[in-house]
Amino acid sequence: MNLRVCLSLTLAAGVCLAQSPKRINKAVELLEQGQPIYYTGGRGGFDEGMKMAQTWADYINYEMEHAPYDVPRLAEFMRGLVKGGPTKSGHRTPAVIVTLPVGGIDEATMRANYWMVQQVLATGIHGILLCHAQTPGAVKVFVEATRYPFNRLRVAEGLDEGRRGSSGQGNAAQIWGVPVKEYFEKAEPWPLNPKGELLLGLKIEDKHALGNVERTLKIPGIGFAEWGPGDMGMSLGFPDAHDPPYPAEMAKARARVLAACKASKVFFLNQVRPNDVIEMLKEGVMVGSGGAEAAAIGRKHTKRAMPY
Repeated sequence: MNLRVCLSLTLAAGVCLAQSPKRINKAVELLEQGQPIYYTGGRGGFDEGMKMAQTWADYINYEMEHAPYDVPRLAEFMRGLVKGGPTKSGHRTPAVIVTLPVGGIDEATMRANYWMVQQVLATGIHGILLCHAQTPGAVKVFVEATRYPFNRLRVAEGLDEGRRGSSGQGNAAQIWGVPVKEYFEKAEPWPLNPKGELLLGLKIEDKHALGNVERTLKIPGIGFAEWGPGDMGMSLGFPDAHDPPYPAEMAKARARVLAACKASKVFFLNQVRPNDVIEMLKEGVMVGSGGAEAAAIGRKHTKRAMPY
């Protein structure tokens, strides 16, 4: 791209697209490069999407666990992101990962509520975070709910065929800026499918989930997991222990989730702060919450090249 075209784009959108993104999902692209990612939160509609299109964060965690399950509002948020984009890195939007109000309590619960997965994916989001992922069976159904039945990787090898139906792909493809055929190919969990653009996560945030964590994280299709100190503390009898220093029982729970993530090659999510982000990264944290200042320190430490 010549300098005049680059300058024109910079003036028009505040971004130079001299190097086009290699992926739709900015978070996946960074993780694939070995770079940690950092997120912020959202729960609004079109106007909030417009404002957050230029966020400092690599992805937006869209809250629907405790906030209302409002799919039309989420759809407007995604349209706002497109309108306000592209990002400084050249991606059409920041990645958006939604927390669902259904918990991964057991297989029957996920089978009864897999329709929630289909509805949020139809808005063009880039991933889902399943709360209270207590059993491997629930997580297996969760992953299957994100997949179309014609995508066969690992079917009969830890997974059954996908449960996602036809109808929502047109809008989702439009948000991603790709033809429907390409959306069908890329709307797959990564890294299960190396070409996939969906990032699926789990909250191992109570004693029941903790007891199964090693088996749960072996389910194909999971990209990251967290230990959820707020809920984990409540489950273990420490309702006000969201932040460190943690009681010994909570510290042990965190260590177990981190070890299980490393064993299953699943990325670990943890809070990072300006005073501890480098320490957290050295420990193995690859998905960080904590704000723009901590992210800037972390990015400098890992010599991040992608703009943000």
